[in-house]
Amino acid sequence: MASDRALYVVSDVHGHLDKLTVALEAAGLIDGDGGWVGGNARLWFLGDLFDRGTDGAGIVGLIMRLSEEAKAEGGVADSLLGNHEVLMLGAQRFGAEDLEDEDGNSRNFDMWWHLNGGQDDDVAKLTDEQINWVRNRPAMAYVSDHLLMHTDTTEYAAYGRNISAVNRTIRKILKSGDHNRWWELFRRLTIRHRFEAEDGPDQAAAMLDFFGGSQIVHGHSTIPDRLGIPGDQVNGARLYCDDLVLNVDGGVYQGGPCLVVPLPVPDSALHQFPSEETDSGDEPETVVAEEEDVADEADDTTEDAGTPEAEAETEAEDKEKAAPAEETAKS
Repeated sequence: MASDRALYVVSDVHGHLDKLTVALEAAGLIDGDGGWVGGNARLWFLGDLFDRGTDGAGIVGLIMRLSEEAKAEGGVADSLLGNHEVLMLGAQRFGAEDLEDEDGNSRNFDMWWHLNGGQDDDVAKLTDEQINWVRNRPAMAYVSDHLLMHTDTTEYAAYGRNISAVNRTIRKILKSGDHNRWWELFRRLTIRHRFEAEDGPDQAAAMLDFFGGSQIVHGHSTIPDRLGIPGDQVNGARLYCDDLVLNVDGGVYQGGPCLVVPLPVPDSALHQFPSEETDSGDEPETVVAEEEDVADEADDTTEDAGTPEAEAETEAEDKEKAAPAEETAKS
């Protein structure tokens, strides 16, 4: 059994259910039958549950079940929203409907989802309840002084002044029928490598100052790619950017391990949210937006997500097309 109130993260499982269950059992969070034995531990997935592998639906079912089992023991099992979730949901919502951007280029979710490893048979297994669960996942979370997010980017700051605002805005976009805003969200969540730029430490520090926490924890950019090594040579998470950022994407679909990474849990929160409205001066242990049902497709949001300054890298091309936006986390 995991230690008291322990915190674990796992990211970018990409449909590899077998690798995930082996890793969770090795971490002492589930037993051989797949049941929760983590007690009151917290387990957070950092997104990209789908595509490239064949059983994203099975992973969603597992997390939903573990969430109920963990809750009964005082624990947590939950997931953030990754760019592959946005892409999959967009393909389901808009299909092959074409979107012409300001440069006259034609985009559609279905095409890009398939180019990025989308699996029709896998998504067909999802129930309406599971689809709605995916739509409702938060994009960011603050847990025990760690800022959890899927993508190594500052783009989250374009969607709100604090974590709850970011999550509310993104949920409203996923509730809307606005093709352009959906695509913009997917595009922003594919931007990566922001904290590896020359000013990366400044950008990471600005994000932490803006949203709270002493360390950013992310997936999205695989460790094999970043270190230039085969997947089977990855043996742990990657700490970088003056130790302000931890990458936990082991590159499962590249032959790397499914990393279930334990994070240190401080005795008390070390930072306060500079822009989070709370009822007291105490930092809440976990901050996410309140969950709302977004199964309906009405109620378009009017909040402005902003205009990006550079084109995002797409995973299908497997290379950077342009530098990430140069805005700071407070812009």
